[in-house]
Amino acid sequence: MQPKFRLTEYKALLYRLLLSYLFYFVARVLFFAFNTNLLAVDDPGTLLKLCYYGIAFDTAALMYINVLFIVLSILPLTINTRPAYQKGLSILYFVTNLLAYATSFIDIIYYRFSQVRSTKATLDVVSQESNKEALAGHFAWAYWYIIAIYFLCCVLWVWLYRRVKIKPVNVKPGLAYFASSVAVLLITIALVIGGIRGDFKHSTRPINMVDAYKHVTVPNQGDVVLNTPFAIFRTLNSNNFKLQHFTDDAYIDTNIKPVKQYNSHPTAKPNVVIIILESMAREYWGSMNRGTAIPGFKSYTPFLDSLSDNSLIFTNAYANGRQSIHGMSSVLAGIPSFQTAFTSSPYAKQKIASIVSVCDSLGYQTSFFHGAANGSMGFQGFGSILGFKNYYGRTEYNNDKDFDGIWGIWDEQFFQFMGKTLGTQKQPFMATLFTLSSHDPYQLPDKYKKRFAGGPLPIHKTVQYSDNALRLFFNYAKAQPWFSNTIFVITADHTSQTHYPEYSKEINRFAVPILFYSANPAYGLKGRRTDLASQMDIYPSLADLIGYNKPFRSWGRSLISNLSAETPRVINSTGNIYQFMQGSYTYLFDGKTITGIFAAADKGLEENLVTGQLTPEMQKGMMDCKAFIQDYADRVVNKKLNASR
Repeated sequence: MQPKFRLTEYKALLYRLLLSYLFYFVARVLFFAFNTNLLAVDDPGTLLKLCYYGIAFDTAALMYINVLFIVLSILPLTINTRPAYQKGLSILYFVTNLLAYATSFIDIIYYRFSQVRSTKATLDVVSQESNKEALAGHFAWAYWYIIAIYFLCCVLWVWLYRRVKIKPVNVKPGLAYFASSVAVLLITIALVIGGIRGDFKHSTRPINMVDAYKHVTVPNQGDVVLNTPFAIFRTLNSNNFKLQHFTDDAYIDTNIKPVKQYNSHPTAKPNVVIIILESMAREYWGSMNRGTAIPGFKSYTPFLDSLSDNSLIFTNAYANGRQSIHGMSSVLAGIPSFQTAFTSSPYAKQKIASIVSVCDSLGYQTSFFHGAANGSMGFQGFGSILGFKNYYGRTEYNNDKDFDGIWGIWDEQFFQFMGKTLGTQKQPFMATLFTLSSHDPYQLPDKYKKRFAGGPLPIHKTVQYSDNALRLFFNYAKAQPWFSNTIFVITADHTSQTHYPEYSKEINRFAVPILFYSANPAYGLKGRRTDLASQMDIYPSLADLIGYNKPFRSWGRSLISNLSAETPRVINSTGNIYQFMQGSYTYLFDGKTITGIFAAADKGLEENLVTGQLTPEMQKGMMDCKAFIQDYADRVVNKKLNASR
């Protein structure tokens, strides 16, 4: 066989790789088509431009997936064209490619909930679920059309692959054959390495997820540039808790104030009940949207709206994470989650200052309630790290006639279970309940299917149901002796489906409600506040309210004392870009550079001011953002989350 005869093999290899690019393009277009309202792409030209930039990320993913296939296709052997060898190559090609390809289709649906491309952190969350089979069955049924499209693409991919076949050729080994084959192999290996790295330039690192955002004007467009296999590969061995140095400790102590201390003296230690409502975005609450002038706005929370009239509510509040477990660490310990959930990191197992540790030190009985299977979402494990004395899950409820068939015990029954359980506990107590019924698949008990009609989004009817479950719980609690001296906090873990364009804007995708209520007027928990607030402010606010007067670690501030020395701020992450809100501006930070500065009112991040003249406030905001990230990493990595200095 002469060297030129291998051209057929090389052409076939190129064709097969081009097929991979074609179907990654199809997946990207489908990802956009099913999530158009979340991606801020207004015209076909922008979409095509994002697809073009995505080629580099597709190349990296495809080189990871196909490196063995590529090498085996061009090894200087004499059996490459034999039918058995080619059949083995095709099996390898489709097993690796179609498995990886499936993750992009999963993200077509999952993105509307997570609003970030899936990564290893997503896999970690899924691995902690005890009812994976039931969830998989439900999602397969609910989103059958995505599975159908996926299999259609797979069938078409296999059919196109088979259009080009390599005929068997008898090879007569010779120096020219092996020399040319080795040369092609070495060149190909160099090209594969360049593809994995993203280019052939002299660079200290391969392209990463954050590089997708240098091509876009609106952060979420970066998720169109990315693909899911790339996001998973790039985070398999990543450590997103890296020590950084932007400023000195004196600046951090003065401007970030990571250690707080208050001086309140309640006449009696109040009970505390924290209710974290699954997916209960601010968008669904009427009381949180009064005066917003959203055309055609409808509330789905009549009870919470009425409760708000006698509560202290924050209508400009935001989540510090994107997933349920992020919400738990943010609300209870004031620890936000950025690229990776803190609770899924190697640093989670350490002593952590939190509202749990504060209450424990003051003699409180502490309990965590979640109606799912024990261990679901990682709540039980992290609750143990925080120091909860009691955990109540589906096991402790011990009555599966109230099981919803997917997640756990219906909210209505589990709220009542918590109320009765608290009645048996010694006061003061601190309890946290994490609800579950307003989660996909958005099911209702049979008796409520006609009563709660919902609205344009599937979640609306389960929001109505959970709101009613809260109403029934409060009706029960009002008659209990512990109610009059109990502080209730109600918030959401994260946002979910959006209907109104205002809440599809980048910043408002983190918009959650925060409500403080007590029947005891001594706590002064009434009013409507519009200053910046976030989940990580809840822990220091409660420490202040219950009279904890020692220094403690907290990046949040007391919303109760509202001290002038404590700057209102919010920080969260799209998964790759930090979003830091403070004063008049929102800052975008990629871990090295401030890539965007936007007016606080610009929730859609439409007008980037970073290239203009930077005011003193902007310059300070940029440094405060970096200082926050520096202190966050230092305290997490060096295990100083329990430090009081």
